[in-house]
Amino acid sequence: MCKKNLPAADAKLMGAAAASPIVLKTISKAELASHNTPRSAWCAIHSTDASGKYTGGHVVLDITSFASKHPGGDLILLGAGKDASVLFETYHPRGVPHSLVKKLQIGVMAKGSFANSFYSWDSDFYKVLKQRVCQRIEERGLQRRGSSEILVKALFLLTGFWYSLYHMYTQTNFANAAIASICMGIFAAMIGVNIQHDGNHGAFAKSKFINKFAGWTFDMIGGSAFTWELQHMLGHHPYTNVLDEVEERRKEENVDCKLEDKDQESDPDVFSSYPLMRMHPLHEVSWFHKYQHIYAPFLFALMTLAKVFQQDFEIILTGKLYHIDATVRYGSGWNVMRFWSMKIITMFYMLGLPIYFHGAAKGVGLFVIGHLAAGELLATMFIVNHVIEGVSYGHKSVTDDNGVKVAKPATIMGDTPMERTREKVINGKADKSTVPSVPFDDWAAVQCQTSVNWSSGSWFWNHFSGGLSHQIEHHLFPSICHTNYCHIQEVVQKTCEEYGVPYQSEKNLLVAYGKMLSHLKFLGRGKQL
Repeated sequence: MCKKNLPAADAKLMGAAAASPIVLKTISKAELASHNTPRSAWCAIHSTDASGKYTGGHVVLDITSFASKHPGGDLILLGAGKDASVLFETYHPRGVPHSLVKKLQIGVMAKGSFANSFYSWDSDFYKVLKQRVCQRIEERGLQRRGSSEILVKALFLLTGFWYSLYHMYTQTNFANAAIASICMGIFAAMIGVNIQHDGNHGAFAKSKFINKFAGWTFDMIGGSAFTWELQHMLGHHPYTNVLDEVEERRKEENVDCKLEDKDQESDPDVFSSYPLMRMHPLHEVSWFHKYQHIYAPFLFALMTLAKVFQQDFEIILTGKLYHIDATVRYGSGWNVMRFWSMKIITMFYMLGLPIYFHGAAKGVGLFVIGHLAAGELLATMFIVNHVIEGVSYGHKSVTDDNGVKVAKPATIMGDTPMERTREKVINGKADKSTVPSVPFDDWAAVQCQTSVNWSSGSWFWNHFSGGLSHQIEHHLFPSICHTNYCHIQEVVQKTCEEYGVPYQSEKNLLVAYGKMLSHLKFLGRGKQL
């Protein structure tokens, strides 16, 4: 392969003069996918030209040895074996030195390897947004990762969890023990959204070791941080409310294919988190869905029990989470040992000891009560952000000639709110050419169309929810500590208004919850797209 055979932008990344070109290997998707373990980790990211404009090509980086030096720790290994462009962009709001990319580069992807991506990166919307948010953080004297606020909160929540667990053991009256179990469940949920969430996103602290410990607290409360990373960081965050219609049709026809042939651009949260639920307009409608707005709150309470007893074990035993290859985490013997040892340890103090102190029936009852409390609180704060009136969905559909067609995000009514917000901005300008262009499928714009805030700007609710009340800000900037979201919210909203990008925010959690149930009711009786 010589330089003239490469796409123009990829050739520039070779960093050599025309007189002495550096020959780079052309890598296929299959070869890239085979380097998806901690021992051999390659990732692809989209390439840019000298001006920083995205070109459509992809370069391949060998991140195996760099992972130990990476400021964010082994989070970088989550990108192994795949197109990691979204992770690369969202976890580095200040950018990555071009010299480092060149140093790690070992090749270029075969032309058209990721040509069917749902997303566009042509607009400067996200670049401008990142610049403004970083500037706001600097102006306010804030730290991008970590803060004294989150440390104090973490100490309080951890103390509350163990104190409640201790009282659950020692209360001789079952009613009092049940109250302690409910408190334990609430503290566990709050640890999940306030400590492990930031920790596993690399945002809890500047230290990668402290972040790792914060992420481990999810194991401490009975879950698996590795499962969470796979579903949340490789599925939900990059591809929010997006489904691959080809794969959905295969499921309906009970047709499976090799893991490497599955499209990674699908959000597992909208088709896997809750059985018996229709949460995406592409899903087939069943008779019982007409009642889902009634039974949903009861089903939500089972969320953590399902994760702990079904999903965690299914992933480590099968090596995959639906369309997501789990080798990036469970290809490590140390990670496998951590998974099994923490499952044994947590079952001992969360189930074994309650049985020891209260007997089998009451002990199991207390364990379940705690999980129901945790599941209900977690699900309540999570689901209203993406399954609610006015939110948009994305899907990748098949054209008549079997080519992949990218559709713009649309609501369950079939309309695209961004058409209205763009039109409003354009009509409000005397010189319409001054309005910056943003494609409907721009990655950052899609995050704004598929996410909804509640109680925007509120310091209290931001802390209570671990930043989930500022879901738009969180999806755009997952590597920024959630304690900063109430400070950058104004910047994000104004930039969205400037570009004509939707920014939906509900008055409070109660209003959002009501609209979520109304949305589920409509989905349960609506037609399949």
